Amino acid sequence: MFIDKAIVEIIAGNGGDGAIAFRREACVEKGGPAGGDGGRGGSVIFVGDNNVNTLIEFKYKRKIRAEDGENGKNKKCYGHKGEDCYVKVPLGTLVFDDSDNYLIADINKVGQEVIVAKGGKGGKGNCHFASSRNQVPEIAENGELGERLTVRMELKLLADVGLVGFPSVGKSTLLSRVSAAKPEIAAYHFTTLNPILGVVRVNEDKNFVMADLPGLIEGASTGKGLGFNFLKHIERCRVLVHVIDMASTESRDPYNDYQIIKNELKSYNPSLIERPQIIVANKMDVPEAKLFLEEFKNKFKENIPIIEVSALSNEGLQKLIYKISDLLDNTAPFSIVNASEEYKVYLNKQEDFCKIKYENGYYIVYGGPVERAFYKANLTTDLGILRFMRLLRYNGVEEMLKEAGIKDGDTVKICDYEFEYFE
Repeated sequence: MFIDKAIVEIIAGNGGDGAIAFRREACVEKGGPAGGDGGRGGSVIFVGDNNVNTLIEFKYKRKIRAEDGENGKNKKCYGHKGEDCYVKVPLGTLVFDDSDNYLIADINKVGQEVIVAKGGKGGKGNCHFASSRNQVPEIAENGELGERLTVRMELKLLADVGLVGFPSVGKSTLLSRVSAAKPEIAAYHFTTLNPILGVVRVNEDKNFVMADLPGLIEGASTGKGLGFNFLKHIERCRVLVHVIDMASTESRDPYNDYQIIKNELKSYNPSLIERPQIIVANKMDVPEAKLFLEEFKNKFKENIPIIEVSALSNEGLQKLIYKISDLLDNTAPFSIVNASEEYKVYLNKQEDFCKIKYENGYYIVYGGPVERAFYKANLTTDLGILRFMRLLRYNGVEEMLKEAGIKDGDTVKICDYEFEYFE
C-alpha cells in the first residue's frame, strides 16, 4: 500500500526534576546542599532512509513518544537522560507543524537527521543555588516539558525524471525497458495506481531515477482521476518527459493530448512547465504513427526536443536516455517550496515571552515561554515561588498587567496556578 500523507502526534520526553538534598555524613561538618540535576528528556528525531519508500507505518502509529529524563538524586548524582527516539522516514518527506503550516524539515538525504520535537532540559538541583547569603537553599527546578506538537508528513518522491501522459500511452512499458523496475502492465486505464521508481543506468559512472506517475486526464489538477493525488510527486523532478501515444491507438489526437497534459501541469503549479522537457513519440512501430507524428510536428511550435521511440521494440530508447542525461547535467535541483507560499522554518519561530487576556474575571497570562517557565519552577517552597515571581517581573509581565488595567486584589492565572495581584 502506497501512503504519501500522514498526521502524527509527536511528544518529546520531559526533563527530570532537580533534587533538594543535603549531605549528611558522619565526620562531615556542614556538608551543604547535594541535590543533583534531572536528566534531559529524549528528543524525537526523524532520519532519512532510502530503504523506506512510503509513510504506511504512520497510518497505524499515530503517536510517537520519547523517554522522559530521570529525576536528580542526592549526593549530587544526576538523573539519567531519556533515550532519543529515532524515526526512519523516506527520502522526500516534508514535515509541517499541522497547527500553523510551518515547514519543519525537508528530508532529502540519506542519514539526514532533524530534531522534530526537542526534549526538555533537566531541572537544576539545589546544589546550584548555594550562595554566601543562602548556604542551605531549599530550592530546585522542575524539568522542562518536552515539546509536543502534531505534524503533517507529506511524501514527494525523489526522482530526477518524471514520466507524464494519459493512461495507456506506454509509460510503464518504457520504464520497464530502461530500468529494472517491474510496474504492472496491462491494456486498460489506470493500471498504474501508485508512483513507480526505477534507476536508469547511463554508463558505469552515471545513473538517474525515473518515476512512472499514474496517468493524468483532463481535470486532474481539480481532482479528477488519479492525477490530483500524485501531481505533487512531479514537483521534485528536474526533467519532465511527456509520453504520447503517437499511433493514436485510442483515437485521440496526439497534439491535443499534449496540450491537455501541459495545461494540467500549469494549473497545478505554473513553474512545472518551465522545467526542461522532452516529447517522447511512443509506439512508432505502428505504421500509422509516422503520419500522426508529421501532423504533430506541423502543429508543434515549441522549442522542445521530440524523440521517436518504441518501448515495445526498444527502438530509440538509448537515444532518449542520453538526451535525458544531458539535460540533467545542466539542470540544478528545484526548490520544493513554492516561493509564493508563506512557509517558514520551524526552528526560526520567534515567540513573545507571554500574552495577556482578561476572561471570566481572570487576567490570564499565557504563551509558550511563560508556560515553559511555569512548569520548570518548583512552587512547593516559598523560595521557589519568589524566584518565579522575579522571573515574571524581569520579563515585563508586571508592566503588561498594569497596561491591561489590573488592580490590587484582581486574580492572575498562569496555567492552573492562581494568585492575587498586589502592587
